[in-house]
Amino acid sequence: MSPTGFIKGQVQQLHVLDYGLFKVHANGRVIGICGFLMVTDRGERILVDTGFPQKYAEDVEAASLEDKLGGFGEVLELTRDNLPKTQLAKAGVAMADIDLLIMTHTHIDHVGGLCDFPNVPILIAKAERNLAKPLYWGDVKPMDWPDRKYLLVEGDIGLGPNLRVLLVPGHAPGQLAILVDLPNSGPMLLVSDAISRPAEVDEKFEGSWNEGLAIESGNRLIKLAKDQGAEIIYGHCPAQWPTLRKTPEYFT
Repeated sequence: MSPTGFIKGQVQQLHVLDYGLFKVHANGRVIGICGFLMVTDRGERILVDTGFPQKYAEDVEAASLEDKLGGFGEVLELTRDNLPKTQLAKAGVAMADIDLLIMTHTHIDHVGGLCDFPNVPILIAKAERNLAKPLYWGDVKPMDWPDRKYLLVEGDIGLGPNLRVLLVPGHAPGQLAILVDLPNSGPMLLVSDAISRPAEVDEKFEGSWNEGLAIESGNRLIKLAKDQGAEIIYGHCPAQWPTLRKTPEYFT
């Protein structure tokens, strides 16, 4: 099924969801883990990314050991308050209310709740869905693809009247970004991990799955933001994260 035009209403609300804090061992950087909820004037509710798996909120030490995550970093803050169910509830939305789940890519801090929305279509890049399993983390791949209706993205699409999904590979094979033109806030570009923080552009996206593609996608997104006059919300920017308006507040 083509995802083009799947959403019929205009996005009126953009909620930033707080999925916790993580410290990267290599550089000591403390990063926020974010997701998004978009609500249209027709009452459609779109969830973007799902944070870490629930097991991290139940026993972070056991979960980290099981996933061998200590080789990369440390979860600093992740309780049940940072799971999709609670974050959505802050916005007055139940998990059963979600009409579409968008996966920007399938690393552990985005894909944790992939299987938790049993009747919800999943929009994902075809290149990502073609993987044998979700990326998760390093060589650790405990998740299987759930049996769902998948809306596969092979290029940029108009998902709704003021909502575009952009294919920007590099950080991951099927990395996606989202451009939403809100009635009051204007254009907002959710770049996810295509640009985790501004300095990554100057660092040439070192360590990406494909650095060449990451550079190309990053430059494209920076130019798009400039041309559209869009505010960028970065994937994991330590400086930006504390300043973002988070649910139950939202952008309109």
